[in-house]
Amino acid sequence: MIIAVDFDGTIVEHRYPEIGKEIPFAIATLKQLQAERHLLILWTVREGKLLDDAVDYCRKRGLEFYAVNANHPDERIPEHPSSPCRKLKADLFIDDRNVGKLPDWGAIYEMVHNRWSYERYLNEVHGNVDKTKSNRSFWARLMGR
Repeated sequence: MIIAVDFDGTIVEHRYPEIGKEIPFAIATLKQLQAERHLLILWTVREGKLLDDAVDYCRKRGLEFYAVNANHPDERIPEHPSSPCRKLKADLFIDDRNVGKLPDWGAIYEMVHNRWSYERYLNEVHGNVDKTKSNRSFWARLMGR
């Protein structure tokens, strides 16, 4: 899979424009996903020196990305560097701004490795998905109907 990964709040704690402490197991999990042949793209609002700092932070910990703020490593930088690729082609986005917050990196690994949805992860690992609600639409379950 092609996996787009945010930096601030996902790999490291939010301290923008500084770099926060690593979120536990983020780098190790991403390296394991790479070892399993997934392509990782760093997809962040950082640009210029702040982006270079984020890439260097990961590189020093042995994490190299397939591409950075682009679909492909050879993608040309647009005329306006503050407007990177508008539409990223990824199979999965790992970002702290997802609906329902960022799961811990162990859960993320289990879901990607096993190709599980979050609902299936909860059922398989914790056994706490209410099976009586599973046939209802997402929105019905969300609204408690």
